[in-house]
Amino acid sequence: MKKLYFLIVLFCPIFSFAQNADSAWFVNNYIKKEVTIPMRDGVKLFTSIYMPKDESEKHPILITRTPYSCAPYGTGYKSYYRNFQLKYLREGYIMVTQDIRGRWMSEGKFEVVRPFNPNKKTNKDIDEASDTYDTIDWLVKNIANNNGKVGVSGISFPGFYATMAALSGHPALKAVSPQAPVTDRFFGDDDHHNGVLFLMDAFDFHVGYGFSQPHPKPSTLPAKTFNIPGHDNYAYYLSMGALPNFTKITGDSLEFWDNMMVHPNLDAWWRARDARAGIKNVKPAMLVVGGLFDAEDCYGAWHTYQALVDQSPGTNSKLVIGPWYHGQWASKDGTHLGNIQFGSNTSEWYQSNIEVPFFNYYLKGEGNLDSLSKATIFFSGENKWRKFAQWPSSDIKPTPVYLEKDSKLSFDAPKPGTNTFDTYISDPAKPVPYAENVHFSRTREYMTDDQRFAARRTDVLVFETDALENDITLGGPVVADLMVSLSNTDADFIVKVIDVLPADEKANPATKYPMGGYQMLVRAETMRGRYRNSFSKPEAFVPGKPTQVKFNMPDVAHTFKKGHRLMVQIQSSWFPLTDRNPQQFVDIYHAKDSDFVKETINIYHDQSKIILPVLK
Repeated sequence: MKKLYFLIVLFCPIFSFAQNADSAWFVNNYIKKEVTIPMRDGVKLFTSIYMPKDESEKHPILITRTPYSCAPYGTGYKSYYRNFQLKYLREGYIMVTQDIRGRWMSEGKFEVVRPFNPNKKTNKDIDEASDTYDTIDWLVKNIANNNGKVGVSGISFPGFYATMAALSGHPALKAVSPQAPVTDRFFGDDDHHNGVLFLMDAFDFHVGYGFSQPHPKPSTLPAKTFNIPGHDNYAYYLSMGALPNFTKITGDSLEFWDNMMVHPNLDAWWRARDARAGIKNVKPAMLVVGGLFDAEDCYGAWHTYQALVDQSPGTNSKLVIGPWYHGQWASKDGTHLGNIQFGSNTSEWYQSNIEVPFFNYYLKGEGNLDSLSKATIFFSGENKWRKFAQWPSSDIKPTPVYLEKDSKLSFDAPKPGTNTFDTYISDPAKPVPYAENVHFSRTREYMTDDQRFAARRTDVLVFETDALENDITLGGPVVADLMVSLSNTDADFIVKVIDVLPADEKANPATKYPMGGYQMLVRAETMRGRYRNSFSKPEAFVPGKPTQVKFNMPDVAHTFKKGHRLMVQIQSSWFPLTDRNPQQFVDIYHAKDSDFVKETINIYHDQSKIILPVLK
């Protein structure tokens, strides 16, 4: 212990000195300028610009447009030097951050997801793409010593604005990197998955954090927030009851929340806010980045890339997916998530070998990208990067694994005529928790958490293979194909794909967590049963009638090692990650507390299967 203390004392000052040295270098070698850039409709957007003092060469421009503030305002310098963006400073980039329309110090009306307008006819026809165009145009014409080449990057919501930037059509825009981009808030990002409200994230973000609160005029002060009481999210959200009780708290000031409550089904309002709608004839090179275990926007990266391939095939598009939580690729530590180790610092490798070289190539004309494949994907389980000429790979073989009686999971096709099933009772008053421990903020580690706590519940079905005789590698989308019957008229179905470690696995050396028998969550997804045939036209179940519920789950990239077991868990609540289904065919967003009832659910053996993307 004394030795450890000595090392901490010894190295902390060195780390602090390095930080201070980098900060001093930044201030001494860069000039900060704050401007308001006029848009075509007269609205002015606040923009912070950091320019190299070096005038011996011309410099590229790298932009991030954000709803989260380009602070610090005034004379203070942004802390680029605290993370890998220091590399861009050392490379001499002009770094630009802009408050988007209607946020913080920018004028105009904020819209949570402003639809892309492909038919702009007057200066009043604006969107995030036109705001980016006008920003780029002003920068290349007014910032001294720029080389006329611009890039845009951003994570999460700034990733959405990066996607919109790519649709701007400005000729100076050469490279764009949407990272965990908010893409479709109905199907898989942030607010909903397959039409199921991600209650904790949506309420905490829009209401607690105040993201959807209007900014009536430019201000350096944050919007109004709501202090969610307590320290136990399960207890708090359960005590709140039906969704109208949450809406009462929001009042009438949160336009986006109110719109979600009156648009429960997929319709024109949601389609207009799908960022993929405008992805056509994209000119800049695209680097789409995401995390296998991103709890917020796992959907966005996979599907933005697929939209580029399908809708804009002439675009030079690349995909990078690492074993990361939301934004972990931009952090200093990409070695692990929770109890799962990745064998190396994957974030550092990505920063040095992919992102910085990507922008250097397109904005500075330096280096080459010969080693950058169409898709670069990290496979957990084996802890290796793999490169692919396309994604999903042409080497994938969709392989069903069948749910059988006695909690068995089998790759063998069932014999015809089987009509057995497993039964559980789903009780909205006692929903299955999404994580084991008592806490308040939604964890990011749940994406790889040990699922033994859930397997012990009677309202969770568990199916498991024998110990695998060979490695099995999955790479691509998973399909859940269930045959079910209900005692009522609606239900949610959560399917989990799990890697069960051998009983003799050694404890995690860092956390001391017992890894023998660890049930690692590889992928999980929810589906609201009423949407089984159409997300636009929901249908009630006929009580007692066997009914197919088939849905897509996000892509996986994972190797189940020899000696491990493949497990599938099925349940009908995942709380408070997702909102509770009353288990009756009612308008859930306007349901009463009395609408929530118990339900008996049958999952039929052999007819139910999970279709896995097995890499040959």
